[in-house]
Amino acid sequence: MSLAAEQDRAWLSGQDCDLDTFRALVERTTDPADYPHAAAVEQNVLVYDSERLRARDASHGIRTELVRALTDGPGVVVFKGAFPDPTVVDRASAVFDALISEQKESGAQAGDHFARPGANERVWNALEKAALYDPEVFADYYANDILALVSRAWLGPGYQVTSQVNVVNPGGVAQTAHRDYHLGFLSDEQAGAYPAHVHRLSPALTLQGAVAHCDMPVESGPTLYLPYSQTYEPGYLAWRRPEFQEYFKARHVQLPLAKGDAAFFNPAVFHGAGTNRSVDVRRTANLLQVSSAFGRAMETVDREAVTNAVYPVLRRRQEEGASEAWLDHVIAASAEGYPFPTNLDNDPPVDGMAPPSQADLVRRALREGWATRVLRDELRAATVRRES
Repeated sequence: MSLAAEQDRAWLSGQDCDLDTFRALVERTTDPADYPHAAAVEQNVLVYDSERLRARDASHGIRTELVRALTDGPGVVVFKGAFPDPTVVDRASAVFDALISEQKESGAQAGDHFARPGANERVWNALEKAALYDPEVFADYYANDILALVSRAWLGPGYQVTSQVNVVNPGGVAQTAHRDYHLGFLSDEQAGAYPAHVHRLSPALTLQGAVAHCDMPVESGPTLYLPYSQTYEPGYLAWRRPEFQEYFKARHVQLPLAKGDAAFFNPAVFHGAGTNRSVDVRRTANLLQVSSAFGRAMETVDREAVTNAVYPVLRRRQEEGASEAWLDHVIAASAEGYPFPTNLDNDPPVDGMAPPSQADLVRRALREGWATRVLRDELRAATVRRES
């Protein structure tokens, strides 16, 4: 392979986004024979009977099959009866409703990545809030073996669970088709700055899921999926493009769910919540985001303190004519360059799907000539906003 070809493979751009190539990957049929533990294939999606899986005691073969399904297969798996005891779901739903009521009474309004604030009801960091509200309910709910099975299969041990409750009321409109966290939350320009191997790695760091807390007929708008779309490498640069959006509208699938069912999917699958066309279904789901243990640095660093210490040097060097690149290299080594994890109640996204990072604040401070104390106050306020 020539050097030029190797360089082309190392980076992705909008020029790599080709709808015909995408179609060739997604327009295939899931063969049930390839997934012997699945109970059925519905609209190209693998459906598992949770009771049957429990009887087989979560063998290595089941985990291997789930990895294959999420990697090279349809990318979406549904577990019927994942929560076999409806009272466990109902007790958790009662906690979620109480949290929503408290949120409304306080006057707080949770923002949403893909819908205008107030259109639906959302509880950010529902995992922590539920645990503090009723730890007994929390324990019974998260003792779930199917959640543990698919999380360990995809991420291995040491995974971290987070949760956001989402209630889509009748009339709630569909989301734009998208990919999810991490690269899915970045603009095309930001995503394009990461090399191709990071585009391949990002989906392996997270597992997306949803537990149905009510029956979800198709008219209530359960999630729309495009099976096999996770196999398209430039997908993080493609999903906003009009031709890919139109293709998703024409080719997506949508499965109804019963209360207690759970769906899990590779975050690189093109997907989006559907329009709730029902008249009486408050479509309630506990959205689960399970993260790899490996998405963290080895050492704890107080980057706020480091940034405050270094900022006067940055200002002086800037005045002395230091280049933008020189300043940015120091910022990258000192300030936190990624805005997550954060408290999305207090630190909502601005100008996109992510709040500003520490590094963004430092760049703004240099651009606008902030005094040292101004940046110190802004960094402290940002740190407080991120606390749960």
